[in-house]
Amino acid sequence: MNRRRAIAVLALVGALDAAYLLLAKLGYIGNLACTITQGCDLVNTSRYSEFLGVPVAGIGLAGYLAMFAVALVGVQPRWVAERRPDVWLTLLSGVALVFTLYLTYAELVILNAICQWCVVSQIIVVVIFVLSAIGVWSRPALLRSLAGVAVVAVTAFAGYTCYGLVGPPG
Repeated sequence: MNRRRAIAVLALVGALDAAYLLLAKLGYIGNLACTITQGCDLVNTSRYSEFLGVPVAGIGLAGYLAMFAVALVGVQPRWVAERRPDVWLTLLSGVALVFTLYLTYAELVILNAICQWCVVSQIIVVVIFVLSAIGVWSRPALLRSLAGVAVVAVTAFAGYTCYGLVGPPG
């Protein structure tokens, strides 16, 4: 149950992040506050900031709100022992993870820019996916393997992102 609560909190933070990006995309708040990286506006105004004519941040907002709702349902007494909320959370976050990988590729390889707000969302999606997958798979050995893979993936992604920020040594 604590895992689902953590997912609910993460989904809420993700929704706030996506809402901020959406408001900027729609022109309601001007330029993004991009203090760590300098690519936020470039990423948020590129052709990759829309998918089928819909702002990616809006899709993210909808996805995070769906994950938030499922996680909240999952902490209700009737659903605590059920695996179905975990299955739905894994499916939702799995789709979000695949979409995030595509957008991360576009951000780093095609646009050669990094948006710190996008990085926040990328990390949240990975963590939600891992937490929800833990609820689906109950074998301890598999859980340890999945957690190890997730830690390596997040560490590699963070290292690659930092490498993009500071450039090669020397």
